[in-house]
Amino acid sequence: MTGLSLDSPIEGLGAGWARRSLPALRSLGIETVEDLLHHYPRRYIDRSNVTKIGQLRINQEATFIGTVRKVKLAYTRHRKPMVTVTVWDGSYIYLSWFNQAWPARRFREGQEIAVSGKVGAFRGSLRVQNPAVEVLKGGEADHVHTGRIVPVHPATEGTSTGVIRRLVHDALRRIDEIPDPIPTELLERHALSPLDSSLRDVHFPEEDAAWRRALDRLKFDELFFLELGVAFRKHRVEAETEGIAHDLSPGVADRFVEALPFEPTDAQRRAIAEVAEDMAASKPMNRLLQGDVGSGKTVVALYACLVAVQSGHQAAIMAPTEVLAQQHGRTVFSLLAPVGVRAVGPADAREQADLFSDGGSGPGPSVALLTASVTGKERERIYAAVTDGEVDILVGTHALVQEAVEFADLSLAVVDEQHRFGLHQRIALKEKGAQPDVLIMTATPIPRTLALTYYGDLDVSILDEMPAGRQPVTTTAARTAQERRQAYDLVRRQVQAGRQAFVVTAAIDEGNRLEVKAAETEAKRLAEEVFPDLRVALLHGRMRPKEKDRVMESFRAGEKDLLISTTVIEVGVDVPNATVMLVENAERFGLAQLHQLRGRIGRGEHASHCILFDASDPDNEDARARIEAMISTTDGFVLADEDLRLRGEGTLFDIKQSGLPDLKLAKLAHDSDLVARARRDAFGLIDEDPDLERHPDLRAEMERRFADSIDWLFHS
Repeated sequence: MTGLSLDSPIEGLGAGWARRSLPALRSLGIETVEDLLHHYPRRYIDRSNVTKIGQLRINQEATFIGTVRKVKLAYTRHRKPMVTVTVWDGSYIYLSWFNQAWPARRFREGQEIAVSGKVGAFRGSLRVQNPAVEVLKGGEADHVHTGRIVPVHPATEGTSTGVIRRLVHDALRRIDEIPDPIPTELLERHALSPLDSSLRDVHFPEEDAAWRRALDRLKFDELFFLELGVAFRKHRVEAETEGIAHDLSPGVADRFVEALPFEPTDAQRRAIAEVAEDMAASKPMNRLLQGDVGSGKTVVALYACLVAVQSGHQAAIMAPTEVLAQQHGRTVFSLLAPVGVRAVGPADAREQADLFSDGGSGPGPSVALLTASVTGKERERIYAAVTDGEVDILVGTHALVQEAVEFADLSLAVVDEQHRFGLHQRIALKEKGAQPDVLIMTATPIPRTLALTYYGDLDVSILDEMPAGRQPVTTTAARTAQERRQAYDLVRRQVQAGRQAFVVTAAIDEGNRLEVKAAETEAKRLAEEVFPDLRVALLHGRMRPKEKDRVMESFRAGEKDLLISTTVIEVGVDVPNATVMLVENAERFGLAQLHQLRGRIGRGEHASHCILFDASDPDNEDARARIEAMISTTDGFVLADEDLRLRGEGTLFDIKQSGLPDLKLAKLAHDSDLVARARRDAFGLIDEDPDLERHPDLRAEMERRFADSIDWLFHS
């Protein structure tokens, strides 16, 4: 042994032949031996049985070893290169590569090579096209690439899976026994292999059973340390952060619930009780309120706001877009009307409040709406009113926490559609003198396993019932010209019946000028060629805020029949009279986004229709699976689980951007039982040893895995 450790830099491995690969390895995040050993194979090739060439059979997947006898580079009539390599071990076989010249440079006569591939025939001779080939150099290196189950590691330009394989083999040969941070009793409880044997077996297993045992152990590690970090942070925040114990005495919050023009669902009442219990405690609330589109999250949020107000504090409701902030403003004024809402700010906001209440004579809260359309002196007026405490509830975008807004006494932040309320935003609030309770709302249901891992530091309330009166939405796919015409006919019939419709164009990036142009082009085509008899409006994200407001208000007021939009309408648009949603190029959208778009209809008393124009290739199985899932159910939680299965957790909810450890081996859609076990063990251990003082190895490994989000781990 040479004293190689997990902290050793990779420069010490592989000698001279590996130096050219160092920049490429670093681009893969491989700096140390530990990084290298956690760079797991993506698949394996079984080369444990080496066959003689003379014993090969047509269509056989095989590995054989032989000597290069001839290398021939030729060109077709169209100047396409074709390489043929003749290999001999007492019998001959030919290897061929079409339209590739590099094998002619790599192989030369006299080399001994190991070849794996599917055996075919050409003009009476055995032949393998595009095989996997390793040049054998003699000695120990030969055993790395053949005569065994061979790992295939992810590679990149500048290195190869063969180079990485040899480096891993060199590291495992030279390193002493790898220390195991997980307590022995925990390993025994789950019948898990030691870390040392698991890391060796995941790279170079002797048999299938060996790498499967290794996989179980390493998956558990990923989930356990993720849950350990979540539990560590949750316990520390609750223990160290002093929040506000709100007053739950009978007041405006209870009057608000009693005066609602509809009967709250059992799920809403349950969520209200959970929020009330959190807000009455002296530790800050950190709760995720998830519910399907139209499940009534705003009622729960407003109850929380009124608890803050009746306790003598302020509340803020923050939305991701101007359109949604405006929608929240309308909803707040409407729902608070029975308790006498008062508006602070521009004249149009005060007029809006007057539509719903007496504008100030009642005992209800004061509300201000702060969006980009509020400028100049009116904006300064709202700033001053918030600072003086004249504003009880401030509604705006997420930018509220970073603007020049100084709250008199903020005790609640309601954050809509931002799945992880970021550390920098919490710090911004603390700098304003606030340590508020936080209620995060999402209409994108989060799969249970995802909520238990990446959002495991949040307490979760679920609205799994729909209020009475929500109309069913029928979803169909349109793939032919006839089906498209039928969809347009449906729009015309609905408009003739006094209804309205949406058309959404596929804008993946709202800031993309080309996609905005596509929306404009589609609006022109529909207005002039398809619906010249209808009143058509256009909405996209590059419009100025006041122009957006004007277009939406016109559509909401029934002055337009058809709204053509990019995904700026994905959340927050509430037009009960709209009964048709047409989605162009639906195959380009994710399930969550399609579900949000569908949620814009079915909000009134009339049955509604969502038609997904699908231009995908019939062989595009993922796109077809998403469309079929949308057709089969309107249950957002079912769709969330399907989205997780189809896309994986790494592409959902910007997990990569959250800084939390990603999962290389564990798959939440398939490892839910392992998630539950890992969470139970991690939270139990933190309950017994909150700072991991008795488990220093566990703490060190947790901090290593959370290196990219160490501030999140240690700061509230």
